[in-house]
Amino acid sequence: MKLFDKNERVLKKYWKKVKKINEINLENSKFSELIERINKIKKEITQETIDDYLYEVFAIVREVAKRTIGLRPFDVQLIGGMVLHDSKVAEMKTGEGKTLVATMPVVLNALLGKGVHLVTVNDYLAKRDAMWMGPIYLALGLRVGIINTQNKSYEIIWKNKEAFENAVKENLSVWPLDFSDEFLPEEKKVKNATLAFEIEIKEISRKEAYHCDITYGTNTEFGFDYLRDNLVIDLSDRVQRGHYYAIVDEVDSILIDEARTPLIISGPSKTKASDYKRFNQIAKKLIKDKHFTVDEKKKTVILTDEGIEHVEKLLNIDNLYDPEHVNKMYFLLNALKAQYLFKKDVDYIIHKGEVVIVDEFTGRLLPGRRYSGGLHQAIEAKEGVSIKEESITYATITYQNYFRMYEKLAGMTGTAKTEEEEFKQIYGMDVVVIPTHKPMIRKDRDDLIYRTQEEKFQAVVNEIKKRYEKGQPVLVGTTSIEKSERLSKMLKKENIPHNVLNAKHHEKEAEIISKAGQKNSVTIATNMAGRGTDIKLGPGVKELGGLLIIGTERHESRRIDNQLRGRAGRQGDPGESIFFLSLEDDLIRIFGGEKLEKIMNIVKIEKGEPIYHPMLTKLIEKVQKKVESINFGIRKNLLQMDTVLDAQRKAIYSYREYLLSGNIDEHFKDAIEDFTERRLEEFCEQNVCDVNKVKESLKIVNITGEIPDIREELKEFLKNKLIEKFEEKKKEFGEDFHKIGKFIALRVIDENWRQYLEEVEHVKEAVSLRAYGQKDPIIEFKKETYRMFDGMMSRIFEQTIIYTLNIQRLSDETERQSKKELEKINTQHDEFSLVNRRKRRAVDKKGKKRLKVKR
Repeated sequence: MKLFDKNERVLKKYWKKVKKINEINLENSKFSELIERINKIKKEITQETIDDYLYEVFAIVREVAKRTIGLRPFDVQLIGGMVLHDSKVAEMKTGEGKTLVATMPVVLNALLGKGVHLVTVNDYLAKRDAMWMGPIYLALGLRVGIINTQNKSYEIIWKNKEAFENAVKENLSVWPLDFSDEFLPEEKKVKNATLAFEIEIKEISRKEAYHCDITYGTNTEFGFDYLRDNLVIDLSDRVQRGHYYAIVDEVDSILIDEARTPLIISGPSKTKASDYKRFNQIAKKLIKDKHFTVDEKKKTVILTDEGIEHVEKLLNIDNLYDPEHVNKMYFLLNALKAQYLFKKDVDYIIHKGEVVIVDEFTGRLLPGRRYSGGLHQAIEAKEGVSIKEESITYATITYQNYFRMYEKLAGMTGTAKTEEEEFKQIYGMDVVVIPTHKPMIRKDRDDLIYRTQEEKFQAVVNEIKKRYEKGQPVLVGTTSIEKSERLSKMLKKENIPHNVLNAKHHEKEAEIISKAGQKNSVTIATNMAGRGTDIKLGPGVKELGGLLIIGTERHESRRIDNQLRGRAGRQGDPGESIFFLSLEDDLIRIFGGEKLEKIMNIVKIEKGEPIYHPMLTKLIEKVQKKVESINFGIRKNLLQMDTVLDAQRKAIYSYREYLLSGNIDEHFKDAIEDFTERRLEEFCEQNVCDVNKVKESLKIVNITGEIPDIREELKEFLKNKLIEKFEEKKKEFGEDFHKIGKFIALRVIDENWRQYLEEVEHVKEAVSLRAYGQKDPIIEFKKETYRMFDGMMSRIFEQTIIYTLNIQRLSDETERQSKKELEKINTQHDEFSLVNRRKRRAVDKKGKKRLKVKR
C-alpha cells in the first residue's frame, strides 16, 4: 500500500467489512428463512441501528440475487455497496456491475420505510434496471415503482405470484423468464433455472410509484415532480413523500455536467396582446386622484373606492377582488403604471419598433432586458408597438440544491476521481475508487496530433479501414452530430458498413451499442452515446485485440474522454484506445494551439503526418484541467446565486405547506401584523402619525371612522378593525371560508413568486456587470434579492388582506382553472457548454440536443 494513498486506506477498512459479510454463509438456508429474516429486520431496524444490520442484509441480498437473477455480487461489489450506503461516490469501471451493486444499499435503506430513489440518466435505463433487479426486491417483499417522462408510472409485480410462493416453499431457485433475452447475459439465461417465473409491469399513479419502497426514475423527473408538488392547491395532489436516500447512477453526468443549467417549470402566458390593449384604453378613461392615486417615490398605483366601482362597470363584473379577476387587477395597475410612472425617453426609448429600457443610473440602453410581470407589455400597448408574449416561470431549481435536500446522497459512475473536489465541496461526498474484479489490460495510446481536421479525419478513416479488414470492432467517439455525419460520409466512400448514433438515449441506441463488440462492427457515436450499456465482445474478438476505441477530439472534461475509453476493457477483456486530434479542434485552438504549432514547425511535420509523445498528451490534459476549473467556477457561481434563492424558495414552499395544512387563521394574523407595521413605518414619525395619509391607504380595505394619530393607539385600532372585518367575512361564508381563504392566499403567493422569479433573472444579468466596477456579484445579488424578497412578502400579506376582505364569492370554475394551469406547464432543462457553446447552439436548432417536455 502507498504510504499517502487515501483511497487505499479507505479500501482497507472496507475489506475488513467484506470479510465479516463473507463469514455469514447462507448457501444452505431455505429461501423462506431468508425472507423471514428480512421481515424481522424490517420490524427492528431504525435510523440509529441501520449500520448494525449491514453485514446480514448484504449477505441476504447477495444470496437472494444468486437465486433470483443468477448473479452473485463479487467482493469488490460488496465494497461498492458499502461506499454507496456511506453516502459516497463509488467509481467503478465499465462492466463492473454497478446496477447489481446498488441493490444491497437500496434494500438496507428501504427497510426503514422512508423510500429510496434510484436516479438514472434516461427512461430506458430506469425501466431496464428496475426490471432486471426487480426480482431481488420482490422476493424480499419490497415494492418497486418506476416514473418516466411520459407522465406515466409503473410498478413491477409477479405475473404469477403463486408460482413464486410455491418456489419459496420448496426452496427452489427462481429465475426470470420474461424479458431475460433482452437484459440478461447469455450465460445466465433461463435455460439453467430450476423454476421459471415471470414478472410484469402495471401502470399505477405517480403518487403510488413514489410510495413504493424503491422508486426508479430520471433525474429530471425527480426534480420536476418536486417543483410541481410545490404548485398544488391541495395536499392530496402531491406525489413525492420526502427525500431520504438517493443513489445517482452516472453521478458525474447528472450532478456535474447537467448542473450548469437549472430545471425550469414554465407555462404559456395566459394573456393575449388584445388584453394589454384593452386595459390600456381603460386606464386612459380613469382620472388621477379621483379613480386612483400615484406614489412616484415607490412607483405604485392604488385604486380608490370610486375607481374600483368605475372599473367594475367598465368590465361588467361584480367584484374586481374576486380571485377569478385577479389578472384583471394586474393588467389595470400595470396599464396605469405605464401611463403615469414610466416616461418615454426617460425610462425607455422606442428603437426599431421596440421598447428599450434606459438604465436609470448610467443612462445607457439595455437591449434585451424587459420589465417583468406584464409591465413591459403594458408599455408596448401604451406606445402602440408590437406586443411580445413571454412564457411565465412558475418554479425553478438547480440540481445541486435539489439533490442536497436528501438526508443521504450517494452516486456511482465509471469516472469521478477527476472531479473529487467538486463532489466534496458541493455535495459533501468523497470519491472511492473501487478495484476491478479482474485486472485492467486495455492499452491507452498517446494522442496523435495532426495539423488540420481534414488530415485528422482521413487518418481516422485509414485506421478504421485497417481494423475493419482485420475484423476488429471499432467504436468511434465524436463531439457533435455534424462531425459524426462527416465521418459517416467518408466511411461510405470507402464502402465500410457502420452504424451512426447521435441522438438522445433510447432503446434502439442501447441495443446497437451493446452489439458494438461483434466482429467487423464499426459504430460512430457522440461521446456519451449508450452510457450505462455494456459492450460485450463477440466470439473471436479477444484474439483480435478486443474493442478499439477511437476518439476524434478531446472533450473539455477528462471524464468524458475516460468514459469513452471505458467502453473497452471491461472485466479484464483486452482493448485499446487512441485519440486523433488536430490544431483546429476547439479545445486545442482556444487553449493550447500556438504551443503545439511551434513544435510542429520546429520538427517540420509533413502534411498527413502526426506528432505524438507522452509530454504532448500531458500538455492536453493540463488544458483540460484549466477548462474544468473554469466550468467548476461557472457551476459554483450558479450555485452561490441559487443558494440565496434556495433559502427563499424553501421559505415560500414551507409557507405554502403551512397554508395547505390548514393554518389559514394564523396566516391572516401574520398578514394583519405585517400590514399594520408597514403603515406605522410609512406614516408615523416617532410617536405621531399622518391621519390623512393613513385614512387614504385604508380605503382599499373599507376601514373608516375616527383614526387616532398616536402610534400605539393607531396600532391597536388597525389590528382590531382588521380582525373585526376578518371575523365578519368568516361569518358571511361560514364553513366555506377556510377553503376560500386558503385558495386566495395560495393564489397570491404563487402569482407574486412567479413575478419575483422573473425579476431575479434580470437581477442576475445586472449584478454580473457590476464585477467591472470591482463589486462582488454574489454580494450584490444577495443585497438586491433580500430587499426584493422582503418587498414581495409585504405585497403577499397586503394583497391577501385586500382580496379576502373584498371577496364576495368564489366560483368553482376559478379553482378548476387553477388546477388546469398545472396541466399546461412546460418542463425545461437546457444544455450548456463553455468551449462548444456555439457548436451546441447549432445542434439546438436541429432539435437534437434539447430536452423540453410538454405536459
